[in-house]
Amino acid sequence: MHYARMTIEKESPEEYGYDLIQYNLSESSIADQKLSDIGVSVPDLTLLYGEHRGDAALRACIAAQDSGLTPDNVLMTAGAAGALFIVSTTLLSERDHLIVVRPNYATNIETPRAIGCEITYIDLDFESGFALDSAKIAEAVKPNTRYISVTCPHNPTGTTMSREQLDQLIGIAEANDCYLLVDETYRDLSYGHKLPAAASLSRKAISVASLSKAFGIPGIRVGWIVTGDTDLYERFLAAKEQIGICGSVLDEAVALQMLQQRDQFLAKMLPVMAQRLNIVQQWIDSEPMVEWVRPSGGVVGFPRLIVPDAFDADAFYDQLLTRYGTYVGAGHWFEMPKTYFRIGFGWPAEDALRSGLEAISRCLKASG
Repeated sequence: MHYARMTIEKESPEEYGYDLIQYNLSESSIADQKLSDIGVSVPDLTLLYGEHRGDAALRACIAAQDSGLTPDNVLMTAGAAGALFIVSTTLLSERDHLIVVRPNYATNIETPRAIGCEITYIDLDFESGFALDSAKIAEAVKPNTRYISVTCPHNPTGTTMSREQLDQLIGIAEANDCYLLVDETYRDLSYGHKLPAAASLSRKAISVASLSKAFGIPGIRVGWIVTGDTDLYERFLAAKEQIGICGSVLDEAVALQMLQQRDQFLAKMLPVMAQRLNIVQQWIDSEPMVEWVRPSGGVVGFPRLIVPDAFDADAFYDQLLTRYGTYVGAGHWFEMPKTYFRIGFGWPAEDALRSGLEAISRCLKASG
């Protein structure tokens, strides 16, 4: 393994210091929740080793969201990042091939790179609405392809695939005896039809998700892998046990209480996030120097600047932060041109979101 720090982490708000950022539009989740905000309390637990697969009641809550799944299909992990690490290190070696849709969440790319496997990138295109091209993915499959990596809803664009596209990808994996990995972290924040968990549709599909983004509790580090392939599940479990044996019983107790009130929480949160999305859309409509593909899920979008080729993007982002106190995720976080940027509309308060958007407009005018 040849590790390198991910740009998105080196330049994260935590690294800069939250006190230096007035309007933080770089976050990719809803606002961080306090235990009191969500009515969760920590019980008087015995701090023993937890169940290696994860708390049984917690796994049952997750499995109950989709028909065809049981608690035995669910493996709890240290966030979605831990889940993705387990999948990559279990399935890939230097001799293997991976197909990954790009841009993508950095872990989906950097861990396979650290392993040293061959990677084929299927790049999404703004002009086509960041739409997934199943035909290109099918053409990229090789005899040593171990899995196809996609996210839905997509990070950073917020776009989603259709059920027909999901079925096509599953068909490609089944026909080529490889796996389809779907990072479903934002699935509960879909603004239209919510897709079923991919793993509920095929033994060749692997679903990964967490409570970090849609539920605003990244501090408990709870995520999961879902697979109907029992042999693969055992390999994932072996990897988890060698990394950390089990999860935190404290974290899993909080996660269980959160999921037990999942429907009520989302019923309140989804309309708020839909309104935030509309606020950004109104700004896009009024700002001639910015355009985007409207997200259909999640709490992030990926606008691009309409600027001349000579535009100094580095100077723009520097001024946006130092002079206007506003931070966004520049395109290079996702191996895209710096004229793109990820904007998170779920984390800041509404007034901070509006102020941050106005600051971007003022900075663009000053830079132009």
